[in-house]
Amino acid sequence: MKKYFTKAIIMVLVFILAFSMVACGNGKNADINKEENISATQGKNNEEKEESKPIKLRIYAQYADDDTKVPYDYALEALKKEMPNVELELDVQAQDDGQKIKTYAATGNLPDIFQANLDIINTFRTSNNILVLDEYVEKFGFEEKMHPSAMNTLYTDDGHCYAFPYAGNELVLLYYNKEIFEQNGVEVPKSYDQLLQAVKIFNSKGIIPLALFAKEKWPCVALFDIFATRMEPQGIKKLDSGEGRVSEESYTIAAQRIVELVKAGLLPKGATNLNYDQAAALFRQGKAAMFLNGQWEIEASTEVLGDKVDWMYYPAYDLSTYESTKYAFSGGGGPSGYAVSPRAKYKDVAAEVAAFLSLKYAECKYTMRGNPIIATKVDAPIVKPYPPMMEKLSQDIPKITSTTAFAWGLANAKFKAAIEDHTQKLLTGFYSAEDFVKDMDKVLNEIASSN
Repeated sequence: MKKYFTKAIIMVLVFILAFSMVACGNGKNADINKEENISATQGKNNEEKEESKPIKLRIYAQYADDDTKVPYDYALEALKKEMPNVELELDVQAQDDGQKIKTYAATGNLPDIFQANLDIINTFRTSNNILVLDEYVEKFGFEEKMHPSAMNTLYTDDGHCYAFPYAGNELVLLYYNKEIFEQNGVEVPKSYDQLLQAVKIFNSKGIIPLALFAKEKWPCVALFDIFATRMEPQGIKKLDSGEGRVSEESYTIAAQRIVELVKAGLLPKGATNLNYDQAAALFRQGKAAMFLNGQWEIEASTEVLGDKVDWMYYPAYDLSTYESTKYAFSGGGGPSGYAVSPRAKYKDVAAEVAAFLSLKYAECKYTMRGNPIIATKVDAPIVKPYPPMMEKLSQDIPKITSTTAFAWGLANAKFKAAIEDHTQKLLTGFYSAEDFVKDMDKVLNEIASSN
């Protein structure tokens, strides 16, 4: 009996001990879980605290007139709502061809964010004074926000992004006086033959076919580029990069057509001595049927000529290629926009702000400044209505298949000087297409051999 009693007591004690161990274990686990929950909450609070703490960034940007002040202020107000913890300290960009920002870089005093054109980008990327933004382009889905035709403003020739762009490709437009065309029974030319016929008709009526301020050399280059792009969409940009020669068919034919048109009376006498004011006056006073300039001419010509003025697609070499080449434009742009210092304390935040500002800057230009020449897509409603010609252009921008370059945007200084001089000579009527091709190819070969 005693034996059985002792055994029962031992079993009860074992049971109590086991129960106590389980209880203690559960209590310890509960304490661990409690500590982990506290730690996770503290981590989350720290992240929220980091996101909400005030961050001051220094920005170097244009702020000189309504075209720069209004978009910047618009973007800044939007930023305050989107990232209220970020404060921007504005350092107004000097109009000094980039000397001040270059001095900042040389002295290790770069702002966190700064506006950079291609010259600044090229200079700073070799000295490691500009942040490569490729990972942020992907992170923010910035490519999807770009107009496909403006990708050349996002990436440089090394395939990297150094600035978030807002400005798009500026374009060369061929303006015409609708009233003059209608009164003289001339259809808007779609082919080279129709253009040549129009030139002959206008001359017979004492009307200047095309007013061109050829005293400046870039319009001379632009006229040549217009014809070159009818067969080679890259136009002068291909020559500038060293990938082409003027002896190629597209450039040779372009030179030949210009010489033929000049001899047929395309331009007013002494066109190479004509400045902008003189050429513009001929067009606006109804003495010239056509006028070549950039899209920035739209507002001024509309103000004077009203609904009499429009722009045409460049005439193709034949009617069969007119539709397929109509959205290949002369003109262009290059990488530029908001860049970030590689030594910014808050690089991630600075990159996010730079991307955001570029989008809002472009949005303001598009909706409030009557300017559709932007790099990124905008779905906000237009506040300031466009003139009819600008409205037409804004609808075509997404359709643009290619752009080239303006003379001032050419990268090779020797080629730039040569193409400016020789295209101007083409317009005198005393310089053959054959000599033009020979002289330009000589320059391009010299450039190639020196590289």
